Amino acid sequence: MTNPATTTQQSGAIPAQPGPREVMGMTDGVIPGAAPSGPSGLGQATEAVLPGVGAGGDSGARQAGNAVIPGLGSSVEFAPGQVPGGVIPGAGPSGKPGSRPTVKLREANPDDPPRYAPEWLELREPADAAARAHDLLDPLRIRLANLPGKSGGVVIHDLGCGTGSMGRWLAPRLDGAQHWILHDRDPYLLHFAAVSSPRSAADGSRVSVETRRGDVARLTPDALQGASLVTASALLDVLTREEIDTFAAACAGAGCPALLTLSVAGRVELTPSHPLDAEIAQAFNDHQRRDGLLGPDAVTAAAEAFSEHGATVRLHPSPWRLGPEQAALTEQWLRGWVGAAVEERPELRAEADVYLTNRLTACAAGELRVTVHHVDLLALSRPAGGAS
Repeated sequence: MTNPATTTQQSGAIPAQPGPREVMGMTDGVIPGAAPSGPSGLGQATEAVLPGVGAGGDSGARQAGNAVIPGLGSSVEFAPGQVPGGVIPGAGPSGKPGSRPTVKLREANPDDPPRYAPEWLELREPADAAARAHDLLDPLRIRLANLPGKSGGVVIHDLGCGTGSMGRWLAPRLDGAQHWILHDRDPYLLHFAAVSSPRSAADGSRVSVETRRGDVARLTPDALQGASLVTASALLDVLTREEIDTFAAACAGAGCPALLTLSVAGRVELTPSHPLDAEIAQAFNDHQRRDGLLGPDAVTAAAEAFSEHGATVRLHPSPWRLGPEQAALTEQWLRGWVGAAVEERPELRAEADVYLTNRLTACAAGELRVTVHHVDLLALSRPAGGAS
C-alpha cells in the first residue's frame, strides 16, 4: 500500500465518480435504507446491512517456482515529493510523512480528508485482480470449510476496504453464505464498496455486506469476535513492526485466518532499463520506511509475527505486470513512484524530472513494460477451541 498523493487529477484522464451529493445521506459508514438483515448463524450486526448488488472478480494470477523464506521456521511456506501534473489524488506513494492508514478499529475524524481517491482504486483494480495469488485459495477454502460453528456461513472482515475490490475478487471464489464487514475511514469509499459488492458466492449462496467507518490498528481478539477470516490489500507495508505483531496476535487470539494481499516487495523491473532505475527504486524504498513503517520489509516481519503466534504462513508472489494495455495505470504509478523518490532525496529532482518525462513518453508510445513485485500472505491461525 502506498501513501496518497495530494495533487490534482489531470482533466479528463479518469471518468467522473459519484461525489458528495450521492452519499450525503450516509452517516457513520452506514448505507441509507439498508435493512438490518444477514445470513443466519453469522452473528449480530451492529450496523445496518445491505445485501450486495453487482458482481465482479478477475482471474489471471501467474505461477512461480518454489522457494523458502529463511529464518521463519518450519511452519512458513513460500509457494509457486510529488511530480507536478496529472496525478490522481490518492494514486501512488507520494504524500506527507505520517499520512497513512493505521490498524485501529476506532472512529475516524470526520474533518480528515479522504485518503484514497476512488479513481485511483478503480484504475488499479484489474491489475490487483490479475496479480492476487490463486494458489492460496485452496488452503483457505479448506480452513473455512472446517472452522467450528460456521455451518450457517462465514463472517469476513475486510480492513481498509477502499471501494471493495477484495470482496469483488474473493466472494465469488468462495462457497457458502458470506457476511462481509467492510472497514474504512472514508464514507464515500464505503458507499462504493457496499453498492458494488457481489450478491452471491461461487455456489450461489447469499452474500451480504455491512459497513463500519473507522481506521484499522490496535486490533484485538474482541474486535474479531465471531470472525471467520480477515482480509486486506496493500496494507502490511504501511504498518510498523509493533502494529503487525498486534495484528497477528489479534488474529491468533480470535482463531481466524488472514489473507493479506499485494504487499510491496521492494523490487521493480522496467523494460527497457535505465541507469537511474536502481537509484529511484532505492529512494522509493527508503521513503516507504519513513516513520518506522516497514515498507518492503513488512511481509517478512508479518510472516515471522504470525508464525511466532502459532500460525502456519504461506507466501506467494503477486506482481503487477504492466504493459501497453495498462498505460493509464503505469502513468499514474510512475508519477507517484518517482515523486516519492524525489521527496525522499530532493537532490534527485533535476535528473528525476528528465527521467520521468522520458519514461512517460515511452509509456504513451506503448514501449514501456513494468513489473512491480508484491507478495500475498495467508496466515492460518489455530481455530479457537480447535486443532489447527
